[in-house]
Amino acid sequence: MSTKRTTPLRVAVLASGRGSNLQAVIDAIEAGAVQARIVAVISNKKDAVALERARKHGLPDLFVDPKPFAGRPDSREAYDHALLEVLKQHEVELVLLAGYMKIVTAVLVNAYANRMMNIHPSLLPSFPGLDVQKKAIDWGCKLAGCTVHFVTEGVDEGPIILQAAVPILDGDTPETLAARILEQEHKIYPRAVQLFAEGRLRVEGRRVVIADAKPNGQAIISPS
Repeated sequence: MSTKRTTPLRVAVLASGRGSNLQAVIDAIEAGAVQARIVAVISNKKDAVALERARKHGLPDLFVDPKPFAGRPDSREAYDHALLEVLKQHEVELVLLAGYMKIVTAVLVNAYANRMMNIHPSLLPSFPGLDVQKKAIDWGCKLAGCTVHFVTEGVDEGPIILQAAVPILDGDTPETLAARILEQEHKIYPRAVQLFAEGRLRVEGRRVVIADAKPNGQAIISPS
């Protein structure tokens, strides 16, 4: 059963690059499809396009410089402690990774257990990591897609929330396949945020149970 919120969900987005999934979430919020408020867009890259997107929409854009932590044996953890302080200052309820090119440590994972999401351009658990579209093509897969999952310490190993599949076409390149997958990313990431805002997500071991879900029982076959 969904929960009616009295205030918008407070969301922070961590991004390192162009932030197209950030834009999808912004658009969904502004359209009234997602009951959330982005209270901070944070990047480890000073010139990240994601920060420009935040500024265009009047959202707080924050650059947290990793250089002061470089060279320390605990550099990753120390950086995440700095991020955690920023998240606490903004009273963040849900953290979204959107093209964030740093592996988060237990510092953030434990503080935001089952409250931190990532989107990955494959049908996990197949093809975690990088260059996943090329791997899917090289393996002769007939379907590819994307996955929204909760973040754990293992790379792309967290409980799966939503997935969307697309066919791999004859003649596909990693770039053409990535473009079609990205269209689906922009649909399911905002949807996952809204499900969280409604209180409809429950983690049971490796599974995420969605309250009041209406799954489509039809098979997806490619080629048809």
